[in-house]
Amino acid sequence: MGKHPATRWAAPLVAAALLVGVPLAVTSSAVAEPALPDRTAQQLLVDLQGLKARPLSGEVTQTSNLGLPELPGFASPTVSDASLGSLLTLASGTHTWRVWTDGAQSHRLALVDGTNESDLIVNGTDAWLWSSADASAVHMTLPEKSATDGSATPSASPADVAEKILKNLDPTTAVETTRADVVAGRPVYELVLTPKQSGTKVGSVSLAIDSETKVPLRVQMIASDGTHAIDVAFTSVSFESPDAGVFTFTPPAGTTVTEKSFHSPGSGRAPSAAPASPRPTTGSATDDTKVVGTGWTSVLVGKSPLQSSTSSDRTVTSLLEQLPRVSGTWGSGRLLDGPLFSVVLTDDGRVAVGAVTPDALFAALS
Repeated sequence: MGKHPATRWAAPLVAAALLVGVPLAVTSSAVAEPALPDRTAQQLLVDLQGLKARPLSGEVTQTSNLGLPELPGFASPTVSDASLGSLLTLASGTHTWRVWTDGAQSHRLALVDGTNESDLIVNGTDAWLWSSADASAVHMTLPEKSATDGSATPSASPADVAEKILKNLDPTTAVETTRADVVAGRPVYELVLTPKQSGTKVGSVSLAIDSETKVPLRVQMIASDGTHAIDVAFTSVSFESPDAGVFTFTPPAGTTVTEKSFHSPGSGRAPSAAPASPRPTTGSATDDTKVVGTGWTSVLVGKSPLQSSTSSDRTVTSLLEQLPRVSGTWGSGRLLDGPLFSVVLTDDGRVAVGAVTPDALFAALS
């Protein structure tokens, strides 16, 4: 599937979030199964891969339960805060997003947190990050290429997650259709991807595809133990063109505005709400990383980004201290064993991550 900006925004997403014990929000309507013409799994895949950018707006609910530890002091994440703690918090619990796109070069993503709101507005080459919580804004001018190819577009939609997943489909994945459903008041087809391999923590990935527009309106990832790890879905959606004024931003009075260069350190670029699914490749990815295994059981081994942080980084320290210590022939370190994936951070500066059990990570490190 190509990189269409609106495709990324077309619906909620579903891919790695944290916080143990967060209840999963039910996003499908409790109504009778809609009567839809039969479509095969192959036909639905063709629909997704041929999806074109289009205008839309709506509200998205993201719920994540990835087993990540809570980080004190980061209870109110903002789009404009690119710190590790804020990004991890955005990937945990339940969050409400509002999205708008004209299907071309104008997009807006708003994170609603109680009475506070954080926005990312991209209007051609003009980009703003704004937070009402601390009355701050960051302004950037984007390169022409970023404005046209969608590389600067934030992802908080099921369509973006679906795109990442579909890019990694291979013979290790079974694809089938199930019952029709209703999401955000619209009839949808359900496409279910199930790993054929044993040893992966991923039980299934479900995509709810709008029967008329073919836009994914919900993505759910269920772990092999039955845990609902990720659920991203529209609760309301419109495919009418948003008013152009939605994409014009003027900082409110009293806002502190900072001018920054695109991609500069700490620029606050919004993260993707969902991690890519395991790539079905084996061998060296770069000089510093390698992929061990294939498909859903592949493990990425490389240098740890946390180990490169300064020892004074309270977020890194807090995160590592909450993870249990483990050791073996591969060495020693800290382990995160979540329902959907596992991560080992070794004391000698390596990291191993995959949708597999810790034993598979240990074997890859060895």
